[in-house]
Amino acid sequence: MGGDWGPVVIGAVLFVLLTPGLLFQIPAKERLVEFGNMRTSGVSILVHTVIYVVILAIFLIVLGVHFNTDSSSG
Repeated sequence: MGGDWGPVVIGAVLFVLLTPGLLFQIPAKERLVEFGNMRTSGVSILVHTVIYVVILAIFLIVLGVHFNTDSSSG
């Protein structure tokens, strides 16, 4: 008995990578993009949420990424 872990893995990785302020932040306080500043704002959270949903939809719907853990070979 297995399952499809594609949506779980892709969602978790994107969530970590697109956390505002961790790797980058759009829009930043003083510039359009700042890297590793560990600060955030409401607008930045909204922008990163839209980016997250778009990239997640591309991976899961358009590309159809699947990680099956079904151990049966038949």
